[in-house]
Amino acid sequence: MISKTYNPTDIEAKWYQYWLENRFFHSTPDDREPYTIVIPPPNVTGVLHMGHMLNNTIQDVLVRKARMEGKNACWVAGTDHASIATEAKVVAMLKERGIDKLSIGREKFLEYAWEWTYKYGGIILSQLRKLGASCDWDRTRFTMEPALYDAVIETFVDLYNKGQIYRGIRMVNWDPQGRTAVSDEEVITKEVQQKLCYIRYEIQGGHSDDAGSTLEKDYVTIATVRPETIMADVAIAVHPDDERYAHLHGKKVLIPLINRAIPIITDEYVTMDFGTGCLKVTPAHDPNDYALGVKHNLPVIDILNDDGTLNEKAQIFVGVDRFAARKAIIKQLEETGHLVVAEDYKSNVGFSERTNAVIEPKLSLQWFLKMGDLSKPALENVLNDTIQLHPAKFKNMYRSWMENVHDWCISRQLWWGHQIPAFYMKDGRIIVAKTKQEALRIAREKYQLFALSETDLTQDEDVLDTWFSSWLWPMAVFKPSYDSNDPKAAPGDLDYYYPTNDLVTAPEILFFWVARMIIAGYEYQGREPFKNVYLTGIVRDKQGRKMSKSLGNSPDPLDLIDQFGADGVRTGMLFSSPAGNDLLYDEKLVEQGRNFCNKIWNAFRLVKGWKVSDDTNAVEPPLAVLWFESKLNQTLIDLEDHFSKYRMSDALHTVYKLIWDDFCSQYLEMIKPGYEQQDQVRPIDKVTYDATIDFFERLMKLAHPFMPFITEEIWQEISERQPGESICVSAYPTPGTVDKSLLADFDMLFEIISTVRNVRNSKQINPKTELPVAIKTDDKNRFTPLEGLIRKLAVVSDIRYVTEKADGLSFMIRSVEFFVNIAGEIDVEQERANIEKELAYTKGFLESVLKKLSNEKFVANAKPDVIDRERQKLADAEAKIKTLEENLAAL
Repeated sequence: MISKTYNPTDIEAKWYQYWLENRFFHSTPDDREPYTIVIPPPNVTGVLHMGHMLNNTIQDVLVRKARMEGKNACWVAGTDHASIATEAKVVAMLKERGIDKLSIGREKFLEYAWEWTYKYGGIILSQLRKLGASCDWDRTRFTMEPALYDAVIETFVDLYNKGQIYRGIRMVNWDPQGRTAVSDEEVITKEVQQKLCYIRYEIQGGHSDDAGSTLEKDYVTIATVRPETIMADVAIAVHPDDERYAHLHGKKVLIPLINRAIPIITDEYVTMDFGTGCLKVTPAHDPNDYALGVKHNLPVIDILNDDGTLNEKAQIFVGVDRFAARKAIIKQLEETGHLVVAEDYKSNVGFSERTNAVIEPKLSLQWFLKMGDLSKPALENVLNDTIQLHPAKFKNMYRSWMENVHDWCISRQLWWGHQIPAFYMKDGRIIVAKTKQEALRIAREKYQLFALSETDLTQDEDVLDTWFSSWLWPMAVFKPSYDSNDPKAAPGDLDYYYPTNDLVTAPEILFFWVARMIIAGYEYQGREPFKNVYLTGIVRDKQGRKMSKSLGNSPDPLDLIDQFGADGVRTGMLFSSPAGNDLLYDEKLVEQGRNFCNKIWNAFRLVKGWKVSDDTNAVEPPLAVLWFESKLNQTLIDLEDHFSKYRMSDALHTVYKLIWDDFCSQYLEMIKPGYEQQDQVRPIDKVTYDATIDFFERLMKLAHPFMPFITEEIWQEISERQPGESICVSAYPTPGTVDKSLLADFDMLFEIISTVRNVRNSKQINPKTELPVAIKTDDKNRFTPLEGLIRKLAVVSDIRYVTEKADGLSFMIRSVEFFVNIAGEIDVEQERANIEKELAYTKGFLESVLKKLSNEKFVANAKPDVIDRERQKLADAEAKIKTLEENLAAL
């Protein structure tokens, strides 16, 4: 017995367990066409958020559809070790226990990190099961597991040996909270309200007049939002053509508060009309200043510790945090008369994507990967569409970044991660090798130091950037190929599944991850890692703000699933999420998804509740069945077009409209049995019923990728199934013949029904009151097959065909005029008054349009499409006036 209401809680866990027990999601290489997706590995620190919901729903839709199409669908799940985020979590955990990271050392710290990972690392993957994600869980990978760890280390060694990796002092983005370097792509720029301080620097020794007499103190004024860095200044730069400062060329100024003398230099880099035209040069704390320092051979003074506090080189406020020091220095500058003014000023500031700390530009000894040559195939093969970005608008952004790519800082000052396989000899020489044993062997052979031991080698303390592991993800998750020299050997996973088909990810990691995977794919497999990249939008609230825990504007996805069901949430997320465009989340969307489930459930209960006629005589399928068959086939064609263009939201809307509007609202109403007696429903003929059940089964298959749980439940109930059968591995429907003429006739039918209903509603006539209809046409045969449906659905008592106008209210549909006789059903005087009022309004509107079109100035200056719209308004008003006058005459 089918329950009265659809309760997702009762069925979701049941069917997910059934899918797992029957291993429907598991994939091994065979002779089928593979379809492969690798999950963008969520951070091991993470829990399910709204962005994950959207991203993984899209992936699941693609995988489930491919699986039903008979492809060997393989969706690889996994998590990323997330160096910075995880280390921060573990440090915080240890702090709560009263343990300091540095005091316990690396090995003990890593034990705690693994303890944390084992305890919390699988949470997000278990949550994805609640969503219905059909991942091959047997293939779940982790970027720190031994095989993937080895792959990362081997890649580093290989690139180093190729001369692509080097170690050097460069300006990097420093995260003082994480105490590590971060890449450009991990820096988020935000507009921040700051104080722009105008500070006087005294000219050393004052200056002389033309007679050689020494005058009073002279100053130059610079403007900065970072007064805490003045102690790191090494020069003041002015433009060589700036006449205001020509007399100061070659002189020195004294840095306020510490009185250290620095030179005034000239450089065309300085903008004369910006600020005061004087620029403080601080090479250790600004990348542009660093370039100036190199050009002019200036010293570098780094006044900041790794944690963002001032060090001894600052001379003042040593040990004070940079922002506290900023306030204190502004106060001292004011007290000493060096501060001219501090005004409010908005400027862009970089923040760490991981810790949200303000980034410090910092000179640091790091490891770098040369990106110039490596990135060329990755650029070329996106531009030539070997790899397609969806939507294509991201192609220009990708090209812009790849054409201006910088060397990648790949080292991080952390302990959690892939430790850099570089080993230092006591004399500073570096050996890069997979292991210390291998490094020792190389050192002995290369330098003939046969007495060297492992204790003479020290491994680099740093780990590799997390993205240096995940850029190998589409390759590393698969087992390497079997021996290609053995003709009997089966293909390895990598041979079979690589390249993958589709990648679904967010635009904000297009360069972090996507571009780098493409680079690695061409470097190590000689081809693309995937064929399509579907870039989702960002989930935002109704105010347009990105959802986040800190803002408190993000619902808990698991709470939504509990309230609306997984299918309701999945469809709700996809209803308004075209590729590349942000989704403005509204709970009404998931309510709509839940209502869709309820609509399907109620329609199924309705059909299964019908009594089927025992009459076994052959019956021709009614016209409604033929129409819906064509409608379903046409929709399948449209749906495939949407999928081929990665229009996922459009694909869902197409399925939604087919089920809700065409099947439930139109088809079921057309074939629904009437009453034999007042309280007894007439049986439905078997041909129509069987066709309807077949339609229902196909519709469930179409909807299954979007809403897997309810479709499985209904599919299992439609007919008796064998153990181990499932809709998720049943054949996806393919389109048959489309009768376009029949579809056009039914489109007209629905217009007729809708218009007659509107006439009845507008005149407040009882919905059950039958009205006679006349059709003015020379082609009676066009309407004869539709008469029964018109009578049933429009509640029409009689249909007659005329060649002249007939009594009643008229309306036009596709050049055919219809007349609905409502005589005796309305208050004639009231109707006449209503028509006269509407006629007067329409004539006034017509007059205003005529006046606008007769205005020569308007016609001469307006755009052609504006004039066309006005002319269409004119034609519409004239037609409406004609119909109103005829209806008035008919009264």
